[in-house]
Amino acid sequence: MSTASTPTSGRAAGTGPAAAAALLPAGAAIRVFLAFAGGYFMSYALRSVNAMISPGLTEEFGLTNAQLGSLSAAYFFAFAALQLPLGIWLDRFGSRRVDASLLLVAAAGCAVFALATGPAMLWAGRALIGAGVSGALMCSLRAFRFWYAAERQQQLAAWMLVAGTLGALVTTVPVQMALPLLGWRGVFWVAALLLAVASAAIFFLLPHEPMQSPKKGESPWAGYLTVFSTPYFWRFVIPAMMIQSSFIAFQSLWIGPWFRQVLGMGLDESARALFAFNMVLMFGYLALGWAAPRLARRGWSTLSLVVMGSVLLLATQLAIAFAGGPLAWLLWLGVAILVTVHTLTQTHVSLVFPEQLTGRAFTAFNLLIFSGMFLAQWLFGVLVDALGGSAGGGEGFRGAMMVWVALQGLSLLVLVLWRVSPPRHEG
Repeated sequence: MSTASTPTSGRAAGTGPAAAAALLPAGAAIRVFLAFAGGYFMSYALRSVNAMISPGLTEEFGLTNAQLGSLSAAYFFAFAALQLPLGIWLDRFGSRRVDASLLLVAAAGCAVFALATGPAMLWAGRALIGAGVSGALMCSLRAFRFWYAAERQQQLAAWMLVAGTLGALVTTVPVQMALPLLGWRGVFWVAALLLAVASAAIFFLLPHEPMQSPKKGESPWAGYLTVFSTPYFWRFVIPAMMIQSSFIAFQSLWIGPWFRQVLGMGLDESARALFAFNMVLMFGYLALGWAAPRLARRGWSTLSLVVMGSVLLLATQLAIAFAGGPLAWLLWLGVAILVTVHTLTQTHVSLVFPEQLTGRAFTAFNLLIFSGMFLAQWLFGVLVDALGGSAGGGEGFRGAMMVWVALQGLSLLVLVLWRVSPPRHEG
């Protein structure tokens, strides 16, 4: 997910080729998971690393907050642009070939970023990275449906989220410790090497999974028309574009400057706070995976969980906009816990479509989520500058957060008040 989604369903995963997944030997099963988890680890790390290296980039290239936001948003722009063709490539070529090829594109993007001599080259490198890791999660979830039994799908998805969050953790204290030795350019050379290794592992060590043959005369794009013309899809995706996308924009960039410019933290203190934030997020994902089915059995719907969690999330963000003092950063830990409810929406929406549209429903949702991330990461920086961020320290950040809470609140009203029902073919 996104940027953080769960697999399709036990029913879908347990049909057809997936029935053979139980025969996958234990060693091969571990190898398959670790290979894909390595790619997703790098995807999440590269998504989040700018929060730690932004001071070095700003100092070397003289970037404004708007330029810094645009630079980081290039990742999401390219990521989003690849989502629709990704769904078609996965069905035609399979997860193994698609993910291995795209990770090499990401490695090339890291090299371009490391060699950058100006903002334009930084933007190009960042965009290549976003394009290259655009299939890291979707490729794995599709492949897991064929290689593992149905009852393993939820557990595998939770472990993938843990792998991704570990990538975000590495970009905090470990990257801060590496910067004096490697510099931000050296960090990206190491990332390029690791991406090449992950690509080789996926291509050479994994088995081939079955692929769908398109029906004669049928356009592979037709399924997207069905998805995008469904009101129920938009009821959930509009708030997700504002709330979930904004969170990832904060996590991957703006939380670092917030700690430093609003709360006055030093680089080392900020790195430790970011580490704690991502650690709490990782355990939040694991807790949600344990609690969601139990809450469902007690009558809690996806809608009620998302609405309740979102209301508490917006209240916490509003408190962040006003809070100061040495303990103010702890409010961000509440954000990390509450935002996890939005991981339920992508799976919920995908499952209301027929099985043959599940992959395109996933990638359509991802397209809009990552488009939202691109806009949020860029426009938040524009707001900070417009409200005094360049000259007024943290006041621009506080003002931007208040505006952002209001926009997220309006999007949540769409989910609550737009009472459209799922398509008839649900379940």
